[in-house]
Amino acid sequence: MKQKLLSLYGLKFHPFRPDVPIDALYTLPDVDIFCRRVEFAINDGGFVMITGEPGTGKSVAVRILAHRLSAQRDVVVGCIDHPQSRVSDFYRELGDIFGVPLPTHNRWTGFKGLRTRWSEHIASTLTRPVLIIDESQEMLSTVLNELRILASKEFDSRSLLCVVFAGDNRLPERFRHPELLPLGSRIRRRLTLDYASRDDLCSCLDHLLKAAGNTALMSTQLKTTLAEHAAGNYRVMMNLADELLVTAAERELDKLDEKLFFEVFAPPATSKKKTASRKG
Repeated sequence: MKQKLLSLYGLKFHPFRPDVPIDALYTLPDVDIFCRRVEFAINDGGFVMITGEPGTGKSVAVRILAHRLSAQRDVVVGCIDHPQSRVSDFYRELGDIFGVPLPTHNRWTGFKGLRTRWSEHIASTLTRPVLIIDESQEMLSTVLNELRILASKEFDSRSLLCVVFAGDNRLPERFRHPELLPLGSRIRRRLTLDYASRDDLCSCLDHLLKAAGNTALMSTQLKTTLAEHAAGNYRVMMNLADELLVTAAERELDKLDEKLFFEVFAPPATSKKKTASRKG
């Protein structure tokens, strides 16, 4: 179905799915500025944070940042896949990411092995390894505090790691708690994403359609309608557009327009017969 859809509309990729190619992602100006600042300070290490409600572009910002950091010379970027881990499993995942064999029964050996590996990398490349943790609001407080101690050296005057926290708006609230305040106070740069304006949503659609190779796929009126019905949420807008594109492909329509939107998403009409039946 996907290949048929791409061929039917002359698309290089599906513009409304999460797996949009990295070079085709819509980059907000604030995201670009934040990424440049993190790139500039990669030699210093430390903690940075990206937060936003679901659908405000957080995952896209993390993808863009990870790609840009990975493209830098000698920068090693690792990603935590299971933020809910306890301390012992968190160490095992770090060991797997950075190629350090860690004994399961000796946390001190793992602590020392990771710090040695990071120190060697810094000495040879002058860049800090990068650790990206998405859905960081799910992390245990004990793990967050362990990471703070693990990544600092010489009485907190040196950072051995650059850590990128990404999560929803529960994350900054957690960092205000006394238990995590020592870590929260060390976050150097913050990117807070909010719900998008109608113009930003329309610009996102224009950008994706151009990158996918068919700027005429949607009418201007439909773009505006999608943006107005998305309530500032990129993910909601992408889901609506995806549903329309699949429906249009099934019907082999030439173009997506406002008429199709109201046909697909109009509430079901209640017949007079059913209404009368309910009253009876």
